[in-house]
Amino acid sequence: LRQLDWCPPHFTPVVFELTARDSDMVNWIYENLEGRFYIGHVDSKEDFQSKKYVSRKCKVAFELAGEASYFSLFLSQINPENNF
Repeated sequence: LRQLDWCPPHFTPVVFELTARDSDMVNWIYENLEGRFYIGHVDSKEDFQSKKYVSRKCKVAFELAGEASYFSLFLSQINPENNF
């Protein structure tokens, strides 16, 4: 009941490139946080060396803004960049 299928506008989002599995993110949130959350994917348009491209990123949003901050502090441990 804590994980929502849609992101309400008042939730605080954290958007990042996902290198871990979605299930690892969800498990960490259930174990360490208490409020409601949303996890999904968003497409973002970016410019790189005068070329436009679309990249898919992970969006995790929290009802409690403090939980978004706490999650952001641990993000490098949950979602390491060299996790290939």
